[in-house]
Amino acid sequence: MKIVKTIVFVIFALMFINAGLDKFFHYMPVPPMPEALQKVNEAIMSLHWLIPLVGFIELLSGILIMIPKTRALGAVMIFPVMIGIICHNATFMPEGLMISGIFFIINLWILFDNKEKIKMLIK
Repeated sequence: MKIVKTIVFVIFALMFINAGLDKFFHYMPVPPMPEALQKVNEAIMSLHWLIPLVGFIELLSGILIMIPKTRALGAVMIFPVMIGIICHNATFMPEGLMISGIFFIINLWILFDNKEKIKMLIK
């Protein structure tokens, strides 16, 4: 079970490392978006600091999750981003809820797996 858990957590971390790097280098193609989503995207892009900040958090959290000693900190850091992803998908792209829900459950699994370390963070 430990091997399966490690593989799942590493895949989760690599997904966020990839997403964070894409925010800086724009190497993944953007699919066509409905007009409402384009307006939201333009509004987010007008805040020039937001996308690099989210990209940095995704990249750093992914790296921290890859390292077992810092996995709890990475999971705590990425949790607000995951909430944003779930809310965005629920509002604008319901077809993405399945994969984002799976990643949200993996994030909760990491948090639960490291609950003793997290208790130390909030004391």
